[in-house]
Amino acid sequence: MARDYYELLGVSRGASEREIKQAYRRLARKYHPDINPGDKTAEAKFKEINQAYEVLSDPEKRRKYDQFGDKWQYADQFAQADKHGPFAWGFGHGPGATAFDFGDLGIGGGLEDVLSDLFSGLGGRVARRPRKGRDLEYTVEISLEEAYWGTSRTIELRDSRGKHQRLEVRIPPGVDQGSRVRVAGRGGEGYAGGPSGDLYLVISVRPHATYERKNSDLHTEVPVPLTVAMLGGEVEVPTLKGKKVALKIPAETQNGQVFRLAGQGMPKLGSASSGDLYAKVRVVLPTNLSPKERELFEQLRALRAGQSQ
Repeated sequence: MARDYYELLGVSRGASEREIKQAYRRLARKYHPDINPGDKTAEAKFKEINQAYEVLSDPEKRRKYDQFGDKWQYADQFAQADKHGPFAWGFGHGPGATAFDFGDLGIGGGLEDVLSDLFSGLGGRVARRPRKGRDLEYTVEISLEEAYWGTSRTIELRDSRGKHQRLEVRIPPGVDQGSRVRVAGRGGEGYAGGPSGDLYLVISVRPHATYERKNSDLHTEVPVPLTVAMLGGEVEVPTLKGKKVALKIPAETQNGQVFRLAGQGMPKLGSASSGDLYAKVRVVLPTNLSPKERELFEQLRALRAGQSQ
């Protein structure tokens, strides 16, 4: 039986988007394959967590999941069935023929053939309507660097005859957790001459040791020497482009202060623009003081103490 997605992430059904994201990040770090090498249980748990987050982080998918549970992917088909009835088979003569469709119930072509023989024997007419094949999903895990530059994956597919096919799919720059990359016509085969369904690559982006991503923006911490924080200066900030950018630090900058580096974040999917990089100052205190340095700090302490009197 399928596990409840809310239970997998350890959140209530009324959890906010932020609570869901925080729960996912915590569990992803705990069960990530890099943290648990060779642990098949942790690997399976990691996949379940990603699947749950992919659904609950998307408002539309979450709405369908809340309504239909683990059958949420068939929500649109259920709605269509409500409009046209649960079947799409026709029998009888002329335009008044009654319509039925067993396809959405998961019944294969074997029953269709039986019904065809049955209705034909009764003097009726059975018309198979062309229908699009079902869409397929394939989860792909990538690094943040791959999400930044774009990448490709080779997917192995198997057709209805059991023949294996290898398909190279390009993943565009800017994809995020839960993004879906559509490959038209590579899903399940159509029915009665209908078009094939589509293949969707569902993207899972691994957590990064240096950057935290929020939509198209990146957040990181930058170590700043105490002297630079006090007197001002410059520090270098690494970016995903592979280059470092200079960040001006004003005198008397406080620990935890955040600076914005415009356009140094993630590419925006389908756009030529990029998000921003936010650098949070982490003041680094000096260690292994020389006698002269200790003397200077003692003089500073005395001066500061005198000013406070």
